[in-house]
Amino acid sequence: MRDCYDTCSIISNFKNGKLTVRGNPEHPITRGFLCPKGALLPKWFHSKERLRKPLILEGKKGSGEFREASWKEALNLIAENINETIRKYGSYSVLVYKYAGDRGVVSYYFPMRLFHYLNASTIDGAICDRAGQEALKDVYGTAVGIDPEKLKESRLIVYWGINAFWTNLHGFMLAKKYGLEIWTVDVIRTETTKKSDKFFQIRPDTDVLFALGVAKVIIEKRLYDKEFIKDNVYGFKEFKNYVKTLSFDYVAQETGLSVERIEEFAREFAEKKGVIHIGYGLQRSLAGGEAVRAIAILPALVGHKFGFIYDMKTIDKSYAQAKFLRTKPENQIPQMELAEAIEDGEVKFLYIYNSNPLASYPNQNRLRRAIKKSDVFIVTHDIFLTDTALYSDVVLPANTFFERLDIVDSYYHRYVLLNEPVAKGPGKSNSEVTRLIAKALGTKNRYLYESDEAVIKRVLADNGISWEELKKKGFVKIPEKPRKWNTPSGKIEFYSQRAVRRGLSPFPKYERYSGNYPLRLLSPTYRMTITSQYHNTHRMIDPSLYMNSKDAHERGIKDGDRVKVFNELGEVVTTVKLTEDVPQGVVLLYKAFWPSILGWNVNFLTTDKKVEKYGKGSAFHSTWVEVTRYSEPGEG
Repeated sequence: MRDCYDTCSIISNFKNGKLTVRGNPEHPITRGFLCPKGALLPKWFHSKERLRKPLILEGKKGSGEFREASWKEALNLIAENINETIRKYGSYSVLVYKYAGDRGVVSYYFPMRLFHYLNASTIDGAICDRAGQEALKDVYGTAVGIDPEKLKESRLIVYWGINAFWTNLHGFMLAKKYGLEIWTVDVIRTETTKKSDKFFQIRPDTDVLFALGVAKVIIEKRLYDKEFIKDNVYGFKEFKNYVKTLSFDYVAQETGLSVERIEEFAREFAEKKGVIHIGYGLQRSLAGGEAVRAIAILPALVGHKFGFIYDMKTIDKSYAQAKFLRTKPENQIPQMELAEAIEDGEVKFLYIYNSNPLASYPNQNRLRRAIKKSDVFIVTHDIFLTDTALYSDVVLPANTFFERLDIVDSYYHRYVLLNEPVAKGPGKSNSEVTRLIAKALGTKNRYLYESDEAVIKRVLADNGISWEELKKKGFVKIPEKPRKWNTPSGKIEFYSQRAVRRGLSPFPKYERYSGNYPLRLLSPTYRMTITSQYHNTHRMIDPSLYMNSKDAHERGIKDGDRVKVFNELGEVVTTVKLTEDVPQGVVLLYKAFWPSILGWNVNFLTTDKKVEKYGKGSAFHSTWVEVTRYSEPGEG
């Protein structure tokens, strides 16, 4: 139920006031074991830091000066401010900001009913996987790849830009179980690369060139599936002429891989008809959309209809959020323009749930300044007093997925899971709070008071899934309809007409990017956190800066030194760890730890630039910094 890629089937038990969890041995994908984060869920559930009563701000935003209040007082204050904001500034000045901190269908979507009913503005979520989604739609018309259970029919999986051993452990073990050969393509030597059969280490932003170089070999050596291409691909001849213009020496020079290794990848990938698991991280860069588009072509070259893994958004959840309640067109604010919308006075009332933007959002200094300088009224509904809650006027305590009824699907597999309550704790669910706010506003619309079970049954029925079967088994596989390519040509498009319509090249295009500072900063997720989740409960983080020893030597930095990492957006001070796992010219900080605990996080440095023509996706990894040895004030 957390924002976790694998979406485990968990068997929970609550006895004598104690929660225990274990993996469901019957589930075909997550089959009986939990990752280290999942195993610690009872610690998270039982945390003494959980919010128990509503809080109302008495000091300045960020001060932590709150007083406890009754639910009635807090809800009335929220209702008063919603009404006042709409009266003064119009309904679009009310913004609901949510993301996938909790992925239950009711938990995620039900609050949207109230804000659609109010004709409020909504967030066009693009912080996570948007650029890759748009790129895959350019080629296949969808970002939904193969069912991972079909990997048993494959010989090879390529993890491209994903540290699967940390973030898709069940998928990684599934590939092992099926006996697949495992390769990785990455900038960093991750745990996954160390457990792979082959590792192709490339420079940042050169994924597109590497993929095009591989395609060039496959085409020129005539290793592609000729019949499949003839029947199912649009623009092959034009793409063939396009890659002819590429020089292998140039590809090798830019990527850092030899021509021989590029040819090795191409020959064996074609022979073994590889499947590619495309990571989310690589597409969070200015080069990300083009990279994913180039990578996506490779499985089709060797005869796969959908030979990639990326997303598994396969069920219709529209009834849960009930957009039909709107009486005005939906006004969507791009997620990557939240700070700008606050600065411009576009947002006067902000309701936040399932998210912690004051830890996870890029360019934190700008966002925090915008909030402090504005008169925006902020309400946060959360389990803990997060950084976002600290900047809120009202904080409402949430419950956990162990305490409510819901259903959840997965980013990775094709199963819907039933989530049944096993315990009772402090706080209220997202749907319960929505009903309470609706009541405080005096609204009578029946859709705002529909029960969780009724919503779940309707969503399941809309997707041809049996409520009775789900109740009996705990999980049900989503029925797979006949699939087609939803592109202008109805085929896989190597020449992308959709991309051309957005003003892009018909073929993936390589571009060099550089910043005002010499070192490229990458900020992937850490093994024991999901973005900002679990930092405060598990207290297992790694705030070190990872740096190549040659870059460190040039700066007079030694292993274990305190260093300052800085750019035009901000600076942080931490300890350096020297490693050859990080190449020259690159440094690494793990993402989104709580600034209120650590004092900073990497997002005080990350750019809020957008991948404009790929849905305004985030570009966290297109950040450049400098690193110097840190001297304490008065030292030296």
